[in-house]
Amino acid sequence: MKTSVIKSIDFSIMSMALKIRDLRRPRMEILREVGIKQGAHVLDYGCGPGSYVVPVAELVGESGRIYALDANPLAVRAVEGLAAKKCLSNVQTILSDCDTGLPPASINVVLLCDVLHDLDNRDLVLAELFRVLKSGGILSVSDHHMKRDEIIARLTGKGLFALSAKKKSVINFVK
Repeated sequence: MKTSVIKSIDFSIMSMALKIRDLRRPRMEILREVGIKQGAHVLDYGCGPGSYVVPVAELVGESGRIYALDANPLAVRAVEGLAAKKCLSNVQTILSDCDTGLPPASINVVLLCDVLHDLDNRDLVLAELFRVLKSGGILSVSDHHMKRDEIIARLTGKGLFALSAKKKSVINFVK
């Protein structure tokens, strides 16, 4: 079996597992803890199949913008399909494993959901997220593969982000 077929099957299985997870705990419950406002520009870093895209679109409204970034082309295509199906004209996808291509200080909120543990180039990614976040912008992290204290240490250790709030599902940091 070709590697691309295997990757496609793996992505399909992951997508199905996330849909089941989302039925049990809708993403909007988690996003309410982040503090996303109408008109915000949000970067969903490591967006996967787009679990957060539709609820973020609801929170930011038509005047807001959602950037969905993933290193997997299947994820990017899934989000593009979801955005087209839901008629979300304020969603832009980015295929990358680090560089966002976004202007400096252009993002209000970065979502880093269940990807921090998996980043090979963590320091470069965090520097990029710092670069694109506006002053006072929120970096919201949730990662069930890591202990909360470990997440806090990794995000505050380089002096880029300060702990803002520990919520039930997310830990928010501020630039």
